[in-house]
Amino acid sequence: MDIRKEFREEDKESVKVAELRRVEQGGKTIEEFMQEFRKAVRESGYERRPLVEEFRRRINTTIYQRLIESEWQLGLIEQWYDKAIALNRNWKESRREEERLRGQGDNRALAPRVNHGEAL
Repeated sequence: MDIRKEFREEDKESVKVAELRRVEQGGKTIEEFMQEFRKAVRESGYERRPLVEEFRRRINTTIYQRLIESEWQLGLIEQWYDKAIALNRNWKESRREEERLRGQGDNRALAPRVNHGEAL
């Protein structure tokens, strides 16, 4: 192998690792974050356990805690991706349901009472 090519490959990998380590979920949805994370993973040389460790470090603490507390045995990175998306979707759905129920509660308080034959 040509020494210049070998150094260029290592340099490329180092750049990709640096990119990967800059990726953080922050205010992004898990889907947005994962798209950026997967892009940064390409050609980084990360796989298996080191890749899972980087993913764990980069997701928001709340999602990470839920993943750790889940009953699933997570090993492969694809399992982490799938479970993170599922947990995020469940969380969003529960928030929408809470808002819907809160809205119904407010409407019930404002709605006129219906007399179903009871004495007033």
